[in-house]
Amino acid sequence: MEKVLMSREKFDELSAELKYLKTVKMAEIEADIQEARGHGDLSENAEYDAAKDAQGQTHARIVELEQILDNAEIIDETSIDTSAVNIGVLVTVTNVGTKQSMEMKIVGEQDADIYAVPMRISNKSPIGAALMGHKKGETVEAKTPAGVVKYKITKIAK
Repeated sequence: MEKVLMSREKFDELSAELKYLKTVKMAEIEADIQEARGHGDLSENAEYDAAKDAQGQTHARIVELEQILDNAEIIDETSIDTSAVNIGVLVTVTNVGTKQSMEMKIVGEQDADIYAVPMRISNKSPIGAALMGHKKGETVEAKTPAGVVKYKITKIAK
């Protein structure tokens, strides 16, 4: 599995979620399973089926989190290079067609949040990938689901 780039905050958040799932949630589910077993016939026991489903979903999330965290690479935001677009920079772009400007932070996939202010886009998203490595003043083409969009990079900052 390739490295998963993320902020220290996201790493800590995912670590806390993993700890909660392993220590609290799985114990709650096990108690639910034991209680449902006490209700008799398991072949027609909806509570038992629901608890087993929750156990499977929680276990799958635990495995997913362990893989993500095992392959995590923390982004060092103190040494961000702003000479070109890369992970950790705040970039302002202007849509060449609409003349609309927008500011976004380039982040790893785990940190992406289009509703954050400023918007946090993944380096692997169509726009993020198109911007990576380019400098202020350059125009890039991003192949988005809505079609090809041209953006001019107007500012790169920390």
